[in-house]
Amino acid sequence: MNLKERISVLTKLGQALSHPDPKRTALIKASYRDNLWFTQDNYEMAIRAIADRMLQRSLLEEWVRPYPISGTMTPQTVGMVLAGNIPLVGFHDVLSTFICGHIAQIKLSDKDKLVLPYLIEQLATFDERIRPYFKFVDRLADFDRVIATGSNNTARYFELYFGKYPNIIRKNRNAVAVLRGNESLGALYDLGKDIFTYFGLGCRNVSKLYVPKGYDFEPLLEQLHEYRQIIELNKYKNNFDYNFTLLILNSKKYYSNGCILIYENELIQSRIASLHFEYYEDENDLLKNLESHREEIQCLVSDQPVDHWKHIPLGGAQTPGLDDYADGVDTLAFLTEAKTLMKH
Repeated sequence: MNLKERISVLTKLGQALSHPDPKRTALIKASYRDNLWFTQDNYEMAIRAIADRMLQRSLLEEWVRPYPISGTMTPQTVGMVLAGNIPLVGFHDVLSTFICGHIAQIKLSDKDKLVLPYLIEQLATFDERIRPYFKFVDRLADFDRVIATGSNNTARYFELYFGKYPNIIRKNRNAVAVLRGNESLGALYDLGKDIFTYFGLGCRNVSKLYVPKGYDFEPLLEQLHEYRQIIELNKYKNNFDYNFTLLILNSKKYYSNGCILIYENELIQSRIASLHFEYYEDENDLLKNLESHREEIQCLVSDQPVDHWKHIPLGGAQTPGLDDYADGVDTLAFLTEAKTLMKH
């Protein structure tokens, strides 16, 4: 298949995802039974984002234009270890591999193993020629390149095992929000989407706030209270109760509205149902602090520009575009670069 044909079949999948599908819904419900974090609402949200932001013909054509993707490229096998923290989190990597004409050898996460294979089956109904481009495996073997996503802990094993091959190895990252204290109530409400979507489990979820000295948390707490239905999920509530108990036992100052715990902490990553914050004195202090954590920050949300950082408007973290690459590593550049490859 040439690039134009691959874009065409992906566009058809995007159109299909925009319509109800009883079989897809059944698989989503089965996924929820296996993983109670994967609610149907969250799964459908992920699918809508893929359909709207990744599988539109004009977006795909614009995305690939700068890259040397042609029929003369030699197809390679890309080993892929997918994460399972949020629904279909590895779809962009799979899409990138296919759009380049490579073969995706996919090791699914046990937490999310039903829907992606079905989406590939749907692609095959539009064009049978796509089948050889996708292989689902229990163990990677005979690959040319690797894209592996995991925690900081698993990344050490990935680097040991895959380090001699061209690779992208991803670690823990989170989003941060920079607030100035003059945000509108609507903007603070939108920030709740960045915090609560997928229960805060995604690498693009805001886990820490940077706020000016003397910041008034009350308007923020009131707007975030609009997301209080999140506490109805037992797994989330159990985390909230556990973290609340820890704060009480440690006599730590905190802010809460019944569905989120906000407390001062230098760390970027926070526990489920918790949100860290840190004060900054001035712009230089803010920039110095952000820079010291650059390798831990997936993206930055703010209503105003922040020097030396690409910023996303409050509420926009969970709808990444095709060129919003995880960890800032250009996946298409990696998949189209010329390197001496070694077979495993």
